[in-house]
Amino acid sequence: MKLMFASDIHGSLPATEKVLAIFARSGAQWLVLLGDLLNHGPRNALPDGYNPAAVAEKLNTVADKIIAVRGNCDSEVDQMLLHFPVTAPFAQVLLPTSRLFVTHGHLYHPEKLPPLAANDVLIFGHTHLPVAQRREAFYFFNPGSVSIPKGGFEASYGMLDDGVLTVRALNNDGVIAQVDITP
Repeated sequence: MKLMFASDIHGSLPATEKVLAIFARSGAQWLVLLGDLLNHGPRNALPDGYNPAAVAEKLNTVADKIIAVRGNCDSEVDQMLLHFPVTAPFAQVLLPTSRLFVTHGHLYHPEKLPPLAANDVLIFGHTHLPVAQRREAFYFFNPGSVSIPKGGFEASYGMLDDGVLTVRALNNDGVIAQVDITP
């Protein structure tokens, strides 16, 4: 299974357009959105090309290929604009040998884990910082932010392909971090 991950769009139309272009050519079966899709939030500056309504329209063109979870900046009003579910606090994707626990990162994160089994992967956003690592019995993966990167990192997204999770730069596809999750 090939999956693409994007987090923390925060209403940026240019970032959304880049994500959708990459998704279209990636061959990924699903686009997994990790929350904070339309609104910038009170602690963030407005991202480039802030246009939440246009972002919703663009995302709706691939609504049948999206798995999404709710971020701390997402609201019931956002759901009214989006044609795919966005209010669940987490989702689970089953792989042949492990489970992906997908969440935004404000409720569950590496310091506050959900119930996980050995070799499960916690996929989260929220911090805008890319992570791809194994720690003890679990894997942690954060694709960073496509619109408001932090920590000196570039805007980034994630891919799962052949058991390898990779954080890639949004503008040049360079590898920022990766981890092999195959047992």
